[in-house]
Amino acid sequence: MSENPELEKIISYKFKNEAFLKEALTHRSYVNENPSWKYGNNERLEFLGDAALELAVTECLFEQKKDAQEGELTVFRAALVNTQMLSRIADEINLHKFIFLSKGEIIDNSKAREGILADMMEALIGALYKDGGYEKAKQFIVKFIMPHLSEVIEKKLYKDPKSLLQEIVQEKLRLTPTYKILEESGPDHEKTFRVGVYFNGTLQAEGVGSSKQEAELKAAEAVLNVFKTS
Repeated sequence: MSENPELEKIISYKFKNEAFLKEALTHRSYVNENPSWKYGNNERLEFLGDAALELAVTECLFEQKKDAQEGELTVFRAALVNTQMLSRIADEINLHKFIFLSKGEIIDNSKAREGILADMMEALIGALYKDGGYEKAKQFIVKFIMPHLSEVIEKKLYKDPKSLLQEIVQEKLRLTPTYKILEESGPDHEKTFRVGVYFNGTLQAEGVGSSKQEAELKAAEAVLNVFKTS
């Protein structure tokens, strides 16, 4: 009897060796907190899954987008396999319900949560590869990741928020967004930046990040979110 029947039902695959699945779902913090746990953490499977994911998505894009050039294929692939997309798909399959995480490791709506879930997705793909071979891993990728390609193209998710915002604002307003640091705080090794994005000198939104670039991207995202809801 499977110990993870709900997850296996969601992903439409029954593991022959459940140790692969257990390892894929085990975060390093859980092993540190539970030294008697007989499974390793998922980092090796994550390494394997990352490679399988990139190859499978590359193959799918090569077959599906026959008119696309190398540059387009590259940015489409990047948008499908990045941390944000993988964590979203992890949420779609409720992966967070099945992971083994230490009590001290908080999963919330933070960047850490995104990273943990994205890593789990890659580890799960690695586990499928080890248990069922490349084709089983690819079937999972085709079912859960490739359907997002149309969204990536339609919403131009293959462009970073700053580039997309500049394109939209130049087209609609004939303006170029500018960015200004509003505040720097924290010690040199752990600074936080608050940046504003401006249209023609008028502040539109703010973003906060651990680098100037990250804060600028967050500010651009905030304006794009306003555009989506207006």
